[in-house]
Amino acid sequence: MSGTPSSVTRPCVVAPQSVRSPEAVDLMRDYMTEVADRWFLLHEDRVTTPEEVEGYVAEEPHDDLAPPAGVLLVARQGGEPVGCLGLRWFDRGRGTAELKRMFVRPAARGLGAAPALLAAAEAVAREWGAERIVLDTRKDLVEAIALYTRHGFAHVPRYNTPEDNPYAEVWMGKELLG
Repeated sequence: MSGTPSSVTRPCVVAPQSVRSPEAVDLMRDYMTEVADRWFLLHEDRVTTPEEVEGYVAEEPHDDLAPPAGVLLVARQGGEPVGCLGLRWFDRGRGTAELKRMFVRPAARGLGAAPALLAAAEAVAREWGAERIVLDTRKDLVEAIALYTRHGFAHVPRYNTPEDNPYAEVWMGKELLG
C-alpha cells in the first residue's frame, strides 16, 4: 500500500462561484477570521471578536471578484467547499491580474486544494489574456509566501499603494508563459 489516507491527496474540483453565495460568504468569513486573528495576536496579543469579523466582512463585499471585473474560485473536496481564491484585473492595459483572498480551511491543508486553486486561477488569467499575476500579502503569512514561491511566484517591487492595502508587506508576481 502506498501511504496512509492522511498522505493521499483527495481529488479537488475548482469552479467559479458567486461571491454572494452562502458558501462563499462562509469561506470569506473564515478567511477574515484567520488573517485578522493572526494580525491581532501578533500586534495586540488577542484574537478578533465576532463583531469585528462581521464588520470586516461587511466592509469588503468582494464585488471586485465578480464578473466582469473578476472571479471567485471555490475548491471542493468530497463535495464540501474547502477553499477559495479570488482573481481580478489589476491593470488590464498591461495584462496584469491580481490574486486576492487565497484561503484553504485548516482541515483541508496539505490535501491539494491550494495547488488546484492556483492552477485554476492561472488558467482563468490566461483565458482573460493576462500576461502576469501579482499578489500582496503580509510577512507573518509565511505559509502563504512559501506556497506562492513553490508555485513560481517571485518577489516584485510594490505595485499598489498603502491605501489599496495598508497591511501589505510583501509583493509577488508570476509571468504567464504560453
